[in-house]
Amino acid sequence: MRQIWKPFRALYFASLMMLIGSGLLSTYLGLRLAADNVDSLWVGALMAANYFGLVLGGKIGHRLIARVGHIRAYSACAGIVGAAVLGHGLVDWLPAWIFLRVIVGLGMMCQYMVIESWLNEQAEASQRGTVFSGYMIASYLGLVLGQLILVMHPALGLELLMLVALCFALCLVPVALTRRIHPAPLHPAPMEPRFFIKRVPQSLSTVLGAGLIIGSFYGLAPLYASQQGLSTEQVGLFMGSCIFAGLLVQWPLGWLSDRYDRALLIRCFAVVLALTALPLAIMQQVPLEVLFVAGFFCSLVMFCLYPLAVAFSNDHVEGDRRVSLTAMLLVTYGVGASIGPLVAGVLMKLFGSHMLYAFFSFFALVLVWRIRPKAVTNLHQVEDAPLHHVAMPDSMSSSPLVACLDPRVDEQVVQDQMQNPISPEPAPEPEPDPETDPPSEDPDAGREQSFTEARP
Repeated sequence: MRQIWKPFRALYFASLMMLIGSGLLSTYLGLRLAADNVDSLWVGALMAANYFGLVLGGKIGHRLIARVGHIRAYSACAGIVGAAVLGHGLVDWLPAWIFLRVIVGLGMMCQYMVIESWLNEQAEASQRGTVFSGYMIASYLGLVLGQLILVMHPALGLELLMLVALCFALCLVPVALTRRIHPAPLHPAPMEPRFFIKRVPQSLSTVLGAGLIIGSFYGLAPLYASQQGLSTEQVGLFMGSCIFAGLLVQWPLGWLSDRYDRALLIRCFAVVLALTALPLAIMQQVPLEVLFVAGFFCSLVMFCLYPLAVAFSNDHVEGDRRVSLTAMLLVTYGVGASIGPLVAGVLMKLFGSHMLYAFFSFFALVLVWRIRPKAVTNLHQVEDAPLHHVAMPDSMSSSPLVACLDPRVDEQVVQDQMQNPISPEPAPEPEPDPETDPPSEDPDAGREQSFTEARP
């Protein structure tokens, strides 16, 4: 294991620093606005702007990397993100903060693309699962450590913004000093939205719901905890425990996903999420012990939805389309994560902070209504489905290129698409008769990746 991870430790360190800074920044902004008695609508708008920047970066990042190369693109984006972070301390005008959050999201997506393309190029086919797991651990660990910084430094001064900028400065070091040849230029992969909407509508619905819920959680949970009377240290512990639950649940989830029907699991987890969020949705003031326990178990469930949707979609999409599938998921998740914080922020402003978990419970029930295992005909199920479940990070800590690291994706297909620009297909695949194949037949649209890079 040590021999496998050793060549990638520099990139893991870069990912760790990025996610420490990103996680700390999101919580800091929420707490800072809460301390200034700013409406929750603005807090939600800041998180929505961040996800909009992530989606935008997924669209244009490959062009920047193709023009100036991986190392220069990464260095430039890290510098821009660091400057945007410090800009929050120079300007108090909230519309300017929204613009800065877009810049942070866009720059971080380009950084994700550089790191993930580099990991993919250096990893052998037999190592991709291990390399991917190490990257995932570094990503989630960074998000958790970002919250724990608030425990050690609870004052909401400019020092925290300096720490965030420091993290983005340090993430430059291992990439700038590498002696390895950078990966080949990236090529776009087609997204094919109409095909995936018809092929895997239930999976896309799950990804959209996960984006609504998780995007709102990252943006508004610090504000919710603060309005419950928690101190800055306690908010950091609360957020850290909830995000740690997302990492902790991935491996037990894989065991369940490989043994039981995935559509049924999505529906069951949605039911559990609606029930676990209900106490926090009903009670306007929650005891500290109840808040931590209910928040932890609620996060255990909500972070299951996206990985299950990814696995479900891969069971019903052919191998040569799985790279494009990831691009579709990125956009779908990003749309949900951009809308969710805005809607939840309005509800919290009008009816109180407890409406955040009422929002979670409501959309969990929408997923229970939308996901119908009996409607899955398995007409397009791929050979040997269900495929082995692979733990997936949420879209806040990965780019569309993460599909290249997934061991379920055929390596030759990935290389062919990276080496050759993708030309549009002459004609779409004929759709089955609606009477014999209902539109919700295939559950998923799995992993998002709109761009990839070439291995020499």
